[in-house]
Amino acid sequence: MITFYLNDQPIHTAEPAASALLDFVRYHEHLMGTKIGCREGDCGACTVLVGELAEGNQRINYQSMTSCLTPLGNVHGKHVVTVEGINRAGGQLTPVQQAIVDHHGAQCGFCTVGFVMSLTGHSLGEKPATETNTRAAIDGNICRCTGYKSLERAAAALTAELAERPTTNSVKWLSEKQFVPAYFEEMPARLAALRVETAAAEAAPTPPANGHAANGYAASTSPNGHAQSQNGHAASAFPHATHPLLSGGTDLLVQRLDELRQQPVRLLFDQSGRRSVRQHGGRVVLGAATTASQLLESELMCALLPRLPDYLKLVSSTPIRNMGTMAGNFVNASPIGDLTILFLALGADVTLAAAGGVGRVLPLAELYLGYKKLAKAADEQVTEISFPAPQAGDLFNFEKVSKRTHLDIASVNTAAWLRFENGVITAARVSAGGVGPVPLLLRRTGEYLLGRELSAETVAGANEVMQTEMSPIGDVRGTAAYKRLLLRQLLFAHFLRFAPELTLAELL
Repeated sequence: MITFYLNDQPIHTAEPAASALLDFVRYHEHLMGTKIGCREGDCGACTVLVGELAEGNQRINYQSMTSCLTPLGNVHGKHVVTVEGINRAGGQLTPVQQAIVDHHGAQCGFCTVGFVMSLTGHSLGEKPATETNTRAAIDGNICRCTGYKSLERAAAALTAELAERPTTNSVKWLSEKQFVPAYFEEMPARLAALRVETAAAEAAPTPPANGHAANGYAASTSPNGHAQSQNGHAASAFPHATHPLLSGGTDLLVQRLDELRQQPVRLLFDQSGRRSVRQHGGRVVLGAATTASQLLESELMCALLPRLPDYLKLVSSTPIRNMGTMAGNFVNASPIGDLTILFLALGADVTLAAAGGVGRVLPLAELYLGYKKLAKAADEQVTEISFPAPQAGDLFNFEKVSKRTHLDIASVNTAAWLRFENGVITAARVSAGGVGPVPLLLRRTGEYLLGRELSAETVAGANEVMQTEMSPIGDVRGTAAYKRLLLRQLLFAHFLRFAPELTLAELL
């Protein structure tokens, strides 16, 4: 039984856990404000808010999510908010809705609900509102009519209104100002009571399940680019197990929604310890279901990699970053998985656990045997990702080129990590995506760099080696020759970042 709050009403449903939240909202609860658009996580027309209790049960953290890709089981114990759940009685507009009207941010209106929900979620956040982060809140929403200047003006007006929002007990202020209805103030207590109720029900003896054995699919989900980017799946995780594994849903609900609805699934997204970032000794350890948003919000990650926010802003959109998981990006085995490329250069390992409890650690670079083929047994799943914590003075950079800068998959992406001592490179890792059948750790290129200075001659030599390690093909994202040229230019970009005294003229 899946139990949650939908707006101000408790929901108890036996619908399949792998159902799309969008379908439940529209076809079971008949709340038609949430629109069906692309069904691939691109357009944002189906955006809802999903809130879960923060530590201490005194407040709720709300995140925007695309309901077309949200497994229904992932909202168990949470608060789901659709546009009907924020609308005021008598048809009056909320301040978010009024700002969009005042600045002519709607024409056909189809996308408007998504913008409203994303901006409402931003209003419910704890960080001070700025024009930059208010605009960023709608980076997962696409409008086909108005252009975006009117929506940017609406965001600026909203930012000015939110300047008065208190840093504590903000929900009370938002309720008084009609951003959200009064029932939002009661939701922490309601969710806490629901948690107790659910725990008691789950502890009660139950008869054996009558579920049938079913083939499983790749373990998690991927925040690479946008959900549309993943065509096909990696080697199945637990293909002969009773329950297929499902985490964030941003790949599987695009590709295999109907299949998954027909069978019980094992939900991983909310399992204890699956979403975590911690340092253990000299290594950083991430839970397999850690999301890109959690990386972005982690003080530890941002301290170790100060430009991480710039890199992750190139990975999909806010709603997908809130949903897609680390292990999903890796196990999906896309040759252009953004997080995969980033963590290859960081020297990441993955911990694999078998159904019988036996575990092993495998370098991420050794996980990929061929296109969508993994060095992973059928009964193994990724449980953790770890990498050596970068030291002060280490150099790291990530670059990505795609047809559009944001909300798109890469034509080519690459990352580089260097350790530089006494004027020479003492350790190096360079990775690249989009130039081979698997995400590549360019081992020979890294070896070439050892013992060399940061110079134009070093870059030229590294490029010659790098060109022998790739095997790009022509496709919709560019010809093979274009991808070779593009990776060369991105190698230049790494070294221009590492050695600002170099010039592009010298490299060319």
